[in-house]
Amino acid sequence: MSDTAVAEAGLKSDAAREGFTRASVVNVLGNAAKIIVETAAGLTFGSVALLADAGHSVADLVASVVVLVWGRSVYADPDERHPHGHQRIEPLTALFVGSVIVLLGLNLLYRSALGLIEEPTVSFSPILVGALLFSMVDMYLLYWYTMRVNERVDSSALDALAADCLNDIYTTIAALVGIAGVFLGYPVLDAVAGALVSLLVVYQGADIGHENVSYLIGAAPSEEQRQRIVSKLRSHPDVVGVHDVVVFYDGTRLEVEAHIEVDGELTLVEAHDIETELIDSLREMSDIGDVHLHLDPAGIGEWKDADDGS
Repeated sequence: MSDTAVAEAGLKSDAAREGFTRASVVNVLGNAAKIIVETAAGLTFGSVALLADAGHSVADLVASVVVLVWGRSVYADPDERHPHGHQRIEPLTALFVGSVIVLLGLNLLYRSALGLIEEPTVSFSPILVGALLFSMVDMYLLYWYTMRVNERVDSSALDALAADCLNDIYTTIAALVGIAGVFLGYPVLDAVAGALVSLLVVYQGADIGHENVSYLIGAAPSEEQRQRIVSKLRSHPDVVGVHDVVVFYDGTRLEVEAHIEVDGELTLVEAHDIETELIDSLREMSDIGDVHLHLDPAGIGEWKDADDGS
């Protein structure tokens, strides 16, 4: 890679880190505002639904802080202890986010169940409705901003936070239905809404965790992604064949290993140039990290039984 390309990559990394940090800080502030408003209203008027929704945002706040503190490490340069970089920090952070959300959702489900069994103590007030409407606007703006930043950053941790913001809107709508029930004289609907919110929280956390476990264990990508990489290698005019292709996740980035058949009469310098061109072409793809290629002489029959990558 040329010095200019290296410099450009460094600038892109710095811009991504700055955007990531800014979006994480905004998530912390946005969730803190929602917690303060909903907790105050929920405690004042005894609403389990509002307290459940606020409790969900406590998990969001913890997640946002963890993403802010840990997630930026993904942009650090490789070092002696981490020669492949810090790519796995990002899915690890997202997995922590998902785990915290699941645990808190289960706790809120327990509290909602108690609200169904015991005598409801919630009383209606327009302030409850105002608090929920504030939360919906707050979460939508947070979702919109996080997704806008992530169009440039492409972070799974920010994806997790954005998905959480969107789900917050749904849980707040459920809480709003519960408060409507209180207004209509059915206070038990407040606890029912709290239970629904809790189930949505648990599902959301499990979904985030499932996705990021795949990144951490080095799972293979989809066949479509694999074929896209093989096609890119085959498109080089000097490549005769491609085989023994292995593609797997290293964090949120794909690592590629492959054997490339070329003319056996090439000089070492010519073969080196072809290898460099192939590696650079793959690294230009948005989701590719490390690339390891082995060049083999074509036509000697040694690789006739190997997987041709198709």
